[in-house]
Amino acid sequence: MIRRVDDGDLTGCHAVRREVFVVEQRVPEELEMDAYDTEAVHLLATGPDGRPAGTVRFLYGAAADRKYGHTGIDGGTTAALGRLAVGRAARGTGLGAALVRAVEAEARRLGLSGVYLEAQTQAVGFYERLGYTAYGPEFRDAGIPHRAMRRAL
Repeated sequence: MIRRVDDGDLTGCHAVRREVFVVEQRVPEELEMDAYDTEAVHLLATGPDGRPAGTVRFLYGAAADRKYGHTGIDGGTTAALGRLAVGRAARGTGLGAALVRAVEAEARRLGLSGVYLEAQTQAVGFYERLGYTAYGPEFRDAGIPHRAMRRAL
């Protein structure tokens, strides 16, 4: 089950992000849990046991412009997907794709016209299979190679 959670109830989202990004990928926690968490739309997926299994967030409007303005986010009409994380036990189940599709559905509901993201280079193929196109040069974020990607809705 995937549901939208508010910024006062991010415990499950943070638990998955801590497992994937902080522990597995060694991203410093102070970079992972940032000030944009209070402005983002958060989605949380739970497994059959009710425990957090995956999460994603997206920014739009002024928050997306502030964080990603250099990318050409077009006046707040594009959702900026980020912090997609699927716990080890749920990998290979299609949950990551379901979370991306859930962001797209929420973005459409909000009247947004596209989705922008900065994919870890090793995940570019995953996003391409979902209809995203990479553009621009590779860059590093938290020491990890990334590519900018986008998809019109």
